[in-house]
Amino acid sequence: MTNRLAREHSPYLQQHAENPVDWYPWGEEALERARSEDRPIFLSIGYSACHWCHVMAHESFESPQVAALLNSRFVSIKVDREERPDLDRIYMGAVQALTGSGGWPMSVFLTPEGHPFYGGTYFPPEPRHGLPGFTHLLSQIADAWSTRREEITRAGNELVDDLLRRSGRLRAASIAGEQALNTAIQHLIETHDDRWGGWGSGPKFPQPMALEFLLRTFRATGDPNVLGIINAALEAMARGGIYDQIGGGFHRYTVDGRWLIPHFEKMLYDNAQLANVYVHAWQVTGRPLYRAVAEETLNYLAREMRLPAGGYASTQDADTEGVEGDTYLWMPAEIQSVLGEDAARFAASYPTTREGNYEGRNILTYSGQEGEREALADRRAALLAHRAQRSQPRRDGKVICSWNGLLLAALAEAGVALGESAYIASAQSLGAFLTEQMRAADGRMVHIWHEGESRPEGYLEDQAATVHGLIALYQATWDERWVATAREIMELSIAHFWDDGWFDTADDHEALIVRPREAQDNATPSGPALATLGLLRLARYYEDDRYARMAESELATMRGAAARFPEAFAQWLSALDLAHRPRVDVAIGGTPAGAEAQALLNVLNDSAPERLVAIGMEAALPILAGRTPVAGHAAAYVCLGQRCLPPVTTPLALAQILDRDREGAQRGDTETGDQYVTEEQSSDHPCGG
Repeated sequence: MTNRLAREHSPYLQQHAENPVDWYPWGEEALERARSEDRPIFLSIGYSACHWCHVMAHESFESPQVAALLNSRFVSIKVDREERPDLDRIYMGAVQALTGSGGWPMSVFLTPEGHPFYGGTYFPPEPRHGLPGFTHLLSQIADAWSTRREEITRAGNELVDDLLRRSGRLRAASIAGEQALNTAIQHLIETHDDRWGGWGSGPKFPQPMALEFLLRTFRATGDPNVLGIINAALEAMARGGIYDQIGGGFHRYTVDGRWLIPHFEKMLYDNAQLANVYVHAWQVTGRPLYRAVAEETLNYLAREMRLPAGGYASTQDADTEGVEGDTYLWMPAEIQSVLGEDAARFAASYPTTREGNYEGRNILTYSGQEGEREALADRRAALLAHRAQRSQPRRDGKVICSWNGLLLAALAEAGVALGESAYIASAQSLGAFLTEQMRAADGRMVHIWHEGESRPEGYLEDQAATVHGLIALYQATWDERWVATAREIMELSIAHFWDDGWFDTADDHEALIVRPREAQDNATPSGPALATLGLLRLARYYEDDRYARMAESELATMRGAAARFPEAFAQWLSALDLAHRPRVDVAIGGTPAGAEAQALLNVLNDSAPERLVAIGMEAALPILAGRTPVAGHAAAYVCLGQRCLPPVTTPLALAQILDRDREGAQRGDTETGDQYVTEEQSSDHPCGG
């Protein structure tokens, strides 16, 4: 006997289709029943890779006793947070306001109008570890609904009022942009874990957006303290249990502060962002470890997460057949049986014990020299082939637009930086999938694609991440259709998601108790922050002051929060950095495939996030207007800040300009122009011509 969730597309909802609980998906049918029968709503939000979601499902939602209480006293609604991030954000905000913390599974009790009045996360079936038993809690809430209705209704209304205040636009901060950046950098340095790298003490998360911001900072300033905390975090993660040492890719987080014991779920968004961070770190440092981790992570995604249609699946479960991490754990004897006489050499760098370091078995970590790692690649491949014969964690095959947009950027940037055409080809394939399969009839991006169907309407993060990825794809291929599509999506985003600032949901979205505006980063970048970054880049490509003004109005409201809480607003810091560092625009007049143009582009193949590059002949992009070859040779037109230099036609001359600009930026120089004129240059060119 199945419930209504059997008709849903979400794999997470389908996992609950055989529960005895009379589940509804979120929708008018459930809400109308709650109103007509005057019942409170039990709202349960989770996702398919969540270990504790599975635990609560097994302990409570499969229990006839619990189901009887829910079915007789409540209207029960199950939501996949990955499918409905708007509901997740609204009600997570409520749980955090009620309890001071949050997480998944999320368990929230609502009035029939959808107003939250009580909530939490995981509840055991019986009292345990200071948590109330779920059965007893249900009885208490049902009784309170009958006897203390007025109090509950008032509490729900007050909480909604609080959520409305929190979702409002912040006032412009008095702190200047440069001061906000410096304050944030100092905070990240001071709060960094000097012993184990990263931030926090456990559970410990990778913080890719903070690391990306620090990489931007180091590239601009050369500050060795900044590079030190970048290296500490990236090396510790690459060596730790959070990284799948055999198959590549990162787990969600570790429960300890040493990066040793992970929760074993793997998320597309983590791996897309971390692959990008490691690529950029390799560009800055040249360390082979960083390149290897980036490549292994992207190769893992291609091997295990890419779907035949062209998109990438969202998650892999933490559990394998009900055992957390079962696929990834090892014993010394098993490694010996696979590697034979090579096992001893492998064990010197990847130590294991008969006692194990987790539940009697071993999570592999790397303790060898950095240079030794590549020599063990064949042994890791042999263990991966052996591991592939085990049962594998369940994969959630839905394609989430925003997460795929992040991966699109990672693939495109890796292809250029690493000189790997296969990554660029994968990026082109993914770009085609997103623009052909995940655009609605009106041109907006949808949120979910699953088994040939795209649904429902998209959120701001879907539009913003796609713009982000398409700009990177343009910079990898120089095919102007990609940046033109990015601009189309941005215009639609402004039309539907902008109302004196960005909102997460469109103007024609389902009416909810609040219209969410998630300014804070979570595991993925804030939609408003990523959209603002897109505005800044497109403003330069299209010389559109409107985009620049909109971006500045958003940044003005976020500078204070980003300075005080940089870990939570790191994507805003990257946008603020792009807006306030001296800009470097390079427009190359020439054929992208030509040898001369390629030689100029090779000079630009480093990590310089403040730099914006365009190339073309008779191109439609305004930044390329008037940027023509010189005497039949491909020419680079460089603009530094508000001053443009005469064109140069040789890689050496271009490199001299960029090197001097970088040295000046690291000294803190603010002037640009004549001091960068090379011997090849002889006349002044104004910006724009």
